[in-house]
Amino acid sequence: MAPRRFRSRVAIGSFVAMILVTAACSSTPTPDPLPGKPAPPPAVLTVTPATGAQQVNPAEPVTVRTSGGILTDITLTDDEGRIIPGTLNPDKTAWTPNERLGYGRTYTVAANGLSVTGPTGPVSSTFTTVTPGNQTRVTLTTTDGQPLADGATYGVGAIVAAHFDEDIPDRAAAEKRLVVTTNPPVEGVWYWMDNRNAHWRPREYHRPGTTVTVAANIYGAELGPGLFGQDDAHTSFGIGPAHVSIADDNTKQIEVYENGQLVRTMPTSMGRGGSTNVGGRTISFWTQPGVYTVLGKANPVIMDSSTYGLPVKSSLGYKETIGWATRISTDGIFVHALDSTVWAQGSSNVSHGCLNLSTDNASWFFDFSQLGDVVEVRNTGADPLEVWQNGDWGVPWEQWVAGSALYRAP
Repeated sequence: MAPRRFRSRVAIGSFVAMILVTAACSSTPTPDPLPGKPAPPPAVLTVTPATGAQQVNPAEPVTVRTSGGILTDITLTDDEGRIIPGTLNPDKTAWTPNERLGYGRTYTVAANGLSVTGPTGPVSSTFTTVTPGNQTRVTLTTTDGQPLADGATYGVGAIVAAHFDEDIPDRAAAEKRLVVTTNPPVEGVWYWMDNRNAHWRPREYHRPGTTVTVAANIYGAELGPGLFGQDDAHTSFGIGPAHVSIADDNTKQIEVYENGQLVRTMPTSMGRGGSTNVGGRTISFWTQPGVYTVLGKANPVIMDSSTYGLPVKSSLGYKETIGWATRISTDGIFVHALDSTVWAQGSSNVSHGCLNLSTDNASWFFDFSQLGDVVEVRNTGADPLEVWQNGDWGVPWEQWVAGSALYRAP
């Protein structure tokens, strides 16, 4: 990805300083220092970075300071002649730019000041920022790649995913820049799925009412040889009521709980079991046991068996318009309406893997569900849900911790 430079057209004016000198308000000359008492030292202006600095991180602060008196006149100019706006602190002893610098640019700072001993400066510094060999962008999403909506409400099983658009050679450097803050505080850890994707979750489900704030502060960070972060990213969301649904194959029922209270019981028909081989690929018809979360909803949705390798015209193939579909896995498991299987719901499994409900129950569940709600599937005969299928909560905590590039258990 090509390096990016930052430009704007905002100019900063000069600051006209006021200095309180008693002699300016009186015709009496300022007395000489008392015998044996040295005159105050002249103020010193300093600029950071120092002149001649190379490979400067553009995310690091640029500052102008004076050791006495005030700053009166500061300009920061890039190599195209654009003046970068900045702000003085309240006592006018320090100045910083209002915007971050760009990669691969040369900047010049010029400054003047005024103290009781008279004008100070001028001082200047010319420095150059680092030029990345490559840059990577990060997006903050759910486990299926949908952006986490700022200010939204998610369920107690919500997972934070950080997706980089380049392989990350230094996972530890990247993870240091991925900051999750919760209120109330909880213990949480990042788990690297691969070189581009890291997921974060707490040890236990979130508590209702929790606020989760995520910041990916990667701009200016070197995440591998010559690879720098392109932009920061951040989002904040809330956790809603605790919706936990338990689908038990022993009873063929889904029990739906809100904040620990049973609110509805729904007969269901899950995956019929077994598998078929198509073109050397094994296609399973089980509903895998594990802890799923709600990833999305659609009404209706077109379900097409050819999307996972089962031809529509085969004896087990299908292409149907299905209503009230609540998706719970990345590979196409839904809780949805199918009145043609009401006869089996509560007594036998006849689906290809989804959880079938009556239209009445499916529409209720659709309306009740929020993204991030928990759906636990128990006692089916399949292998457990895998982490890539939206099975983050099925990974034991010790294994989850081991997937971090930084975390060390206390």
